[in-house]
Amino acid sequence: MDQSGAAERDASRPEIHVLSTGGTIASTAGEDGKTPSESGSAVLEAVPDIEALASIRVDDICQVSGFQMDAPNANAVADAVERSARAGADGVVVTHGTDTMAETAYFLESVLETDLPVVCTGSQRSFDQLGTDGPTNLRLAVRAAAHERFRDAGGVYVAFNETVHSARDVVKRHTSKLETFQSPNLGPVALETPAGLRFPGSPGPRVPSIPGARLDPEVQVAIVTNALGTDGGVLEAALEGPDAVDGIVLAGTGLGNATAPLGTVLERALEADIPVVLTSRCHVGSSAGVYGGPGGATTLLEAGAIGGSDLPAWKARLTLWLAIGAGKDTAAIRALFDELE
Repeated sequence: MDQSGAAERDASRPEIHVLSTGGTIASTAGEDGKTPSESGSAVLEAVPDIEALASIRVDDICQVSGFQMDAPNANAVADAVERSARAGADGVVVTHGTDTMAETAYFLESVLETDLPVVCTGSQRSFDQLGTDGPTNLRLAVRAAAHERFRDAGGVYVAFNETVHSARDVVKRHTSKLETFQSPNLGPVALETPAGLRFPGSPGPRVPSIPGARLDPEVQVAIVTNALGTDGGVLEAALEGPDAVDGIVLAGTGLGNATAPLGTVLERALEADIPVVLTSRCHVGSSAGVYGGPGGATTLLEAGAIGGSDLPAWKARLTLWLAIGAGKDTAAIRALFDELE
């Protein structure tokens, strides 16, 4: 294992670069709770025979919990992947906290200018916890990044609990169980079996792409969740002043609907040329213009809102955030989301 990045390449094995960002997989318990404390090299050393799968190089990018991942750190991961591509890597693995792993995977597939496969992984149990799932998940991630089908297809994935998911579809569905990551709409791309990887799905990128873009911390995109009796007052206050939002994602009920008061505020935002994307707070299925009336998705789409297809609100937010930061107008933003259909 190359901990410094200086070892010569072993041409007989794929070269996989592991980028460590912290997370539970690198966390240990202390008086104030579990926090990331272990280096990427230490995490890799806990995986038996990992070098039988690939020649590995390790880089520590940051050391934060998943809930602390921010725009600068996410951008740093994207930059590190691009450096790995230029350095001749065959694939990249990113160890990451599970809270926002699906978001980072989606972001990376949106912006990377490389055909390398990138596989994100982590753990639900900490580095020092009995029965930690970190080593098996990391081994699967390296196996996937080194696999010929993923190398041929490119794209970004999450490898966890013997399954590999696409960045487009994967979501975290449980707070603590080991099988937390699922792809509720289409299912996983690959399954780990005793005979190797089996592919019920097709690898490859499926996320709207803005190559070379990065997350601009100055861009403010709000997620607004519809619920019984939501009045829209908080959002209305966010439409004005120097800190006004630049874009809005509605996590609507059902097919992407809002209450009448919230719908009125969303229409006001559209009149002010603030892009609004409709998604559903449901875990499965797409938003769609079926219902009219005040706040109905049909009404909002006719007012200029953009359909977010089957993306959860937090992934739609990333596409909107990147698009606004890249200077795209509403028509170009709409075209990006149209790629999801």
